[in-house]
Amino acid sequence: MDLEQERGIFRFPFKFPTSAGIRRLCVYFSGILYAVGFWLFLDAVIYSKHANASDVHVTFVDWIPFLCSTFGTMIVNSIEKNRLLQGALSSGSGITSLGGDSLDSSVAWQARVVLFFGFALLAGGLSGSIVVLIIKFLVKNYNTYPTVGMGINNVLGNFCIVLSCIVLWIAQNMEDEYSYSLTL
Repeated sequence: MDLEQERGIFRFPFKFPTSAGIRRLCVYFSGILYAVGFWLFLDAVIYSKHANASDVHVTFVDWIPFLCSTFGTMIVNSIEKNRLLQGALSSGSGITSLGGDSLDSSVAWQARVVLFFGFALLAGGLSGSIVVLIIKFLVKNYNTYPTVGMGINNVLGNFCIVLSCIVLWIAQNMEDEYSYSLTL
């Protein structure tokens, strides 16, 4: 009877994941998304070089959006959330005191500017891949699938990289179970 009581209701034990487990899964999922995005773009590059029979090939113009998305991902995920909130949590008023609040707000302002540039690179990479798809493939009537597929792979790859960045940003900035944010 004691064995029955220990097992609970279900045959297999079910435990809710902890925040550390969820964070780890999100980081892995972000890596998978980045790998899928990279592979989609690399597939288009390899197809263009070896199996493409049309006049359209992947050139450096196709690489620019991918590089922008990758650099944007690196910039966005190098900023800590604590740096963004540093000036806002130190004092509610706009008056700087002798305690160094202006330095904290300066660091927070710099972090926000760098974060803006990172998100601008991400948005520029995604929108740039859409522009390349439209101008290079759709306007010039390359509507056959293997040819237009190179542009579609570029857009899907950049979308996966942006989604990977968002998932990694959320995973890195999740609060722990035992950390409390006390603000007055």
